[in-house]
Amino acid sequence: MKTQSRRSFLKASALSGGGFMLGLYQDVFAGQKIKSSISNAIPVQFLESSNFNELNGFVKITADNVIKIMSPNPEGGQGVKTSMPMIVAEELDVDFTKIIIEQADLDTKHFTRQFIGGSQAIHQGYTALRMAGATARQMLREAAAQKWNVPVNEISTELGVLYHKNSGKLAKYGEMATTAAQIPVPRDVKLKEIKDFKIIGKSQRNVDLDKIVSGKPLFGIDTKVDGMLIAMIVHPPAMGLKFKAVQNESVVKKMKGIKDVFPIKIFNDDYEKTFFDTNQFNEVVAIVGSSTWEVMQAKKALKVSWDEQAAFSQNRNMNGRKMAEKIPTGLENSTDHTTKLAEGLLKPANIRRKDGDVENAFKNASKVIERTYNAPFLAHNCMEPMNFFAHVTDEKVSLSGPLQKPEFTEQALSTRLGIPLEKIDIKLTRLGGGFGRRSYAHWLIEAALISQKVKAPVKLIYTREDDMTAGIYRPSYSAKYRAALDANNNLIGFHVKVGGIPQTPLAPNRFPAGAVDNYLAEDFTIDTNITVGSYRAPHSNFMAAAEQSFLDEIAETAGKDPITFRLDLLKRAKDNPVGKNNDYDANRFIKVLELVKEKSNWESTKSLKKLGFSAYFCHDSYAAHVLDVEMKEGLPVVNKVFCAIDCGIVINPDAAKNMSEGGIVDAIGAAMYGKMAFSKGVPESNNFHNYRMIRHNEAPKAIEIHFVENTEKPTGMGEPAYPPVHAALANALYKATGKRLYSQPFSENL
Repeated sequence: MKTQSRRSFLKASALSGGGFMLGLYQDVFAGQKIKSSISNAIPVQFLESSNFNELNGFVKITADNVIKIMSPNPEGGQGVKTSMPMIVAEELDVDFTKIIIEQADLDTKHFTRQFIGGSQAIHQGYTALRMAGATARQMLREAAAQKWNVPVNEISTELGVLYHKNSGKLAKYGEMATTAAQIPVPRDVKLKEIKDFKIIGKSQRNVDLDKIVSGKPLFGIDTKVDGMLIAMIVHPPAMGLKFKAVQNESVVKKMKGIKDVFPIKIFNDDYEKTFFDTNQFNEVVAIVGSSTWEVMQAKKALKVSWDEQAAFSQNRNMNGRKMAEKIPTGLENSTDHTTKLAEGLLKPANIRRKDGDVENAFKNASKVIERTYNAPFLAHNCMEPMNFFAHVTDEKVSLSGPLQKPEFTEQALSTRLGIPLEKIDIKLTRLGGGFGRRSYAHWLIEAALISQKVKAPVKLIYTREDDMTAGIYRPSYSAKYRAALDANNNLIGFHVKVGGIPQTPLAPNRFPAGAVDNYLAEDFTIDTNITVGSYRAPHSNFMAAAEQSFLDEIAETAGKDPITFRLDLLKRAKDNPVGKNNDYDANRFIKVLELVKEKSNWESTKSLKKLGFSAYFCHDSYAAHVLDVEMKEGLPVVNKVFCAIDCGIVINPDAAKNMSEGGIVDAIGAAMYGKMAFSKGVPESNNFHNYRMIRHNEAPKAIEIHFVENTEKPTGMGEPAYPPVHAALANALYKATGKRLYSQPFSENL
């Protein structure tokens, strides 16, 4: 049995009417840091509670035996509303099918790190959640021991019932809840051995499944309030333009159902933006009316003039790192982006890691391979349009909608409205798609400003065209890889130089760093007025595609099997690593490769089928794929995908498989068709008729997901399956067509 100290982070309280509530206190893991792609400078603080008469605690047990677990993190389809309570329920020892799970509202008084991103929700919350459940169970045992006057070590539990086997006494948790609330929180609790888990590792139905399939109102777009108005926005038609004036305001205001038309400024000019305070256009025009249809007609009729935006610099606080972000002037073109990236690859760049004598390795090489890979901007295209409800009064700000980072957005809203945080109430709805797009929720601020102006409750809705043409995009990237081989076809030198508009995707300490004696990683960035942001598996989605495609070419040139080639490098990194800052665990990486090799029957089928392989480490997890692809009537058909993942302990296997399957289908679509191009600042795609998405008949015919079984702490699942797919597809298409692919989307280059 593992013993964990509570470290002063648990508090218990009696409920009015009888009962017990247990919450996690603020200083849990104080001083530790989050390891994620979002930031490594945010303290890991999970949950706190000081007034348990409010529904803000974590574990609540009433006297009539209602057991409720609040789920603090937003639910975006990744399953945390099911899996996080599963962890608590495991240690609490209750019947998971009989507890009540509720989505918590944003509550910075009682919860911290109340956001989703970087595939870190389970990874960061795992220990704290277990301790919450185990502590509540222990206090209930002590209450029973006290009431029955028996030693606490004679009290056992099962499915929410306390037992004293020697006397035959038993009681439901609710019967002891009020007594338990009076017991001091124990300083140490024993956590279950992993082998004794009954809930963790066993598939559980999504707690919202019935509501989803029956169309219950779970999403922000479902919000309806008496007296609610509908609002939409008009933004500049091109990146690099700014608002000048509304030309026919009086005419549009006379249209049926229209209440008002006016410009709004989202952030004040002197505002220091934080990590997620990103928006493409700071001044837009709002249209408010009685119905969606009436507002849409007014939007079509509205005439607005625009000016070219001058170059400017904005201050940004990136989780403690102050910087001045430069935004250039001009109406940009994708052809110019391609040229600038190509030029950047020819110039000296920022050296991020250097091992050995790279120059000499290439000078003395028997063979040198050099390849360049390119990827365009990408749009998110969430199923649910961007939306938010707001009702701003002098006394209170009430908001409701889908957000990934509500705490950070609330802080920005408080500053913009000049209203203290305690007067702002944000209810979290289920996200109809996210993976970064709903991190930059400037539309929440827009909704609040509109409500404040019209003095009425408002639901702001973005059209599909608004969402697709107003940012926020996955950056555009280009990378040049070089490899040096000796006379025996051993890899003796590896060099990557990568550029991004406007962000670098480089992770210099990831594989094959640590596996090559002479290794060099460089990067550069190019300023742009096109706003970018997190996209599923930020940066890794490109680096995996380029790196793993290149490793296949190295293996082919060296006359080696692609998987064996990588395994040899990883064994070198395991037994005799180069450098001390390697991000990955080579042994865990090896096991993922071996598992997918076994499950795909790689050795006996690689000569018979067109198989492509790829593997990548990101978000603290390891994923490897084998894709079986063939060409039919000139088009690729993915017959089967084999996927192996090491994400530590798998909390909810079915949900983990679902996330992996979704990531695989999503990545195939992005690799084959995804592209957002610009002409004089105008996005060339504005809806699904000209932004190609994967279709049902193009999804893999079959997908097998396999997990490496171990007892490692759970790590990321929402994103790790996504990045390796691009290269596995490219490598399989090479086998099927004889053509290497270096630029996405692949459909334009086959």
